[in-house]
Amino acid sequence: MTQKDTIFANASPKVEDFNFDEAVADVFPDMINRSVPGYADIIRAAGRIAQRFVTKQSKVYDIGCSLGATSLSISRALPANHCEITAIDTAQAMVDRCKRIVAQYALPNAINVLNADANNLSITNASLVCMNFVLQFIPREKRQTLVNNIAAGLNSGGVFMLSEKIQSSSELSNQLLIELHHDYKRDNGYSELEIAQKRAALENVMLTDTLKTHEERLLSAGFSQVTVWYQHYNFVSLLAVK
Repeated sequence: MTQKDTIFANASPKVEDFNFDEAVADVFPDMINRSVPGYADIIRAAGRIAQRFVTKQSKVYDIGCSLGATSLSISRALPANHCEITAIDTAQAMVDRCKRIVAQYALPNAINVLNADANNLSITNASLVCMNFVLQFIPREKRQTLVNNIAAGLNSGGVFMLSEKIQSSSELSNQLLIELHHDYKRDNGYSELEIAQKRAALENVMLTDTLKTHEERLLSAGFSQVTVWYQHYNFVSLLAVK
């Protein structure tokens, strides 16, 4: 059963940097669905995208898998024994829970869950790589190299699904999107204190880019086409085709 996210419900004299620890892992499904507009739509669509692009006996990588929602969506959407799915996360708390969740199901396509760093991952024979709200937590100076590695490991015609919170190049637009996102959180039951404290916790660890920066990085890595297939406020999901 999903626990309710109350991590930032009590006032703290010093808000620590956000960390994907045991406490976050315990409430993660509730946290992300109440915090990220369109998250459920993106997870559902991962399966649909897989049906169009994942070729038989190829590999799928779910980088920053958290509790495995993307991997589960893909596994269930494809015919049995169609592909090899590798789900990785650097947070041991997420990996431990993800393994337990995956083990509960008789899945048509097995999911191998690993505690690993995306920057050290060897990607081969891939038809689909997914990174949902992960790149924004990776140091900016490492992002191009990681995206280059993903592009190099994808087969021709393969796709990279990248979902991120973005910032606008216009201060007016940026402020509007932030306010609409905060309204979304309020509508989902978060208090002003929770919104403010979580924003402070994320300030130094979640460093967002503009949509233009993402597109330029993907094209520089060698992707032939980049499509924004989903956007809700300042949350977007892109498909980059090799």
